[in-house]
Amino acid sequence: MRLVSWVGGNDLDAAEAKIDQPGAIAATLASASFEGLHLLYSYPEKRVANYLSWLSSQYALPLVKRRAELASPIDFHDIYLAADALLADLAQASSDPIAVLLSPGTPAMQAVWILLGKTKYPVTFYQATLEQGVQQVDIPFEIAAEFVPKRDQQLLHLSVGQVSASAAFNDIITQNPLMETLKRQATVLAVRDVPVLIYGETGTGKELFATAIHNASLRKDRAFVPVNCGAIPQELIDSVFFGHVKGAFTGAVNNHDGVFKQADGGTLFLDEFGELPLNVQVRLLRVLQSGEVTPVGASKPIKVDVRIIAATNRDLLQEVAAGRFREDLFYRIAVGVLKLPPLRERSGDISLLAETLLSGIYSTLSDAEHKKLSADAKNLILKQPWRGNIRELQSTLLRASLWATGNKITGADIQQALFSMPDSKSGILDRDVSQGIDIQELMSEMVQHYIPRALAEAKDNKTRAAELLGLKNYQTLNNWIEKYNVK
Repeated sequence: MRLVSWVGGNDLDAAEAKIDQPGAIAATLASASFEGLHLLYSYPEKRVANYLSWLSSQYALPLVKRRAELASPIDFHDIYLAADALLADLAQASSDPIAVLLSPGTPAMQAVWILLGKTKYPVTFYQATLEQGVQQVDIPFEIAAEFVPKRDQQLLHLSVGQVSASAAFNDIITQNPLMETLKRQATVLAVRDVPVLIYGETGTGKELFATAIHNASLRKDRAFVPVNCGAIPQELIDSVFFGHVKGAFTGAVNNHDGVFKQADGGTLFLDEFGELPLNVQVRLLRVLQSGEVTPVGASKPIKVDVRIIAATNRDLLQEVAAGRFREDLFYRIAVGVLKLPPLRERSGDISLLAETLLSGIYSTLSDAEHKKLSADAKNLILKQPWRGNIRELQSTLLRASLWATGNKITGADIQQALFSMPDSKSGILDRDVSQGIDIQELMSEMVQHYIPRALAEAKDNKTRAAELLGLKNYQTLNNWIEKYNVK
């Protein structure tokens, strides 16, 4: 069996002794036997060469490397072309089985591996984590066995919840009063041309709001450039943001416009804004203050006119207090602030969104039989915490729609489509105390999560809900609701 993988940042760090763990690739080689290793990479040649030398000294097996020219580590088009070409060459060269290691690389790389491995190539999936070690992974669904290139792009867009470039406020489906208020506020911000900061958990629709704001703004006819700040290798951040000139560094064979230049006159959407390292925050602040960027290797700055919309799932005020985020940059960006609620707090929206998303799935997969959600499927959907929010709901509906055999999607179909994620104490008991914690906030988080679920299960009977929560009586429940401001 031949092992295929992207080279990830942790793999390189392990070879450079920056972390104590061996990295996913080395850990997998240590725990399972393979006849060859085929690696894709987009990191600088020198770092990769050092890593491969280190890896070869640890494991004696044939090793083949292949450089992938990616516009960015999250560019689905380039990732798809590189991964598909490698798997096609391996399948043509030999009938030996192929194993794909999912762990290294960006989520976009992992999504492409899964789609290719479930549609075009018979592969075995592996993953390596610190908690579970190296495991063979069973991806519990099947996509159409007959592969059609156009359909692959449609499934790819659906699987990652890609936002349409023409998204507008009407595309934000809701009947929840808080969400309606946020839409009105976002409409006001759109025409004011001020920086916007959008808070929200993963999958709550931050990019959808950002795109809608841009499309309703005076900049709507200019570029909207999204960037995932958490997915850029640190050594490439300056080049990605500010561009570079030919010959600025090894591999810079052409001039390259950074995202600030690409978004000149338009909007730059900085997703995962809270992931930026402090040294990058300083350079970003300087650009926002001066309106100028200097490409790597250039001697003169370039003027740019860019509107910034930033998004994060972190509490940036806490990050500022902890010294992990610059206060001056925070106040430069946090002019218009929108805080998107998680799906579990959007009362009245879950069923509406499920029906709307399912309709969108079938309109994209135009030759698929349209199926409705059964009553037990709807009930199961309403009971889920949806930690991944709308993105998780959409991907679950997509999986269920692909394998449901009748004219309805049943509760069993939904149950099969759900991923059973490790609870990890809901993140409550594994916080790093050395970084400081707010125990009252953690208590509030627990209470606000479980009391609404107990009330829903008890059909708003407070006596029964108190019993489900182990409380003495409904008066105690009322006290907790009041103390922790449970909605």
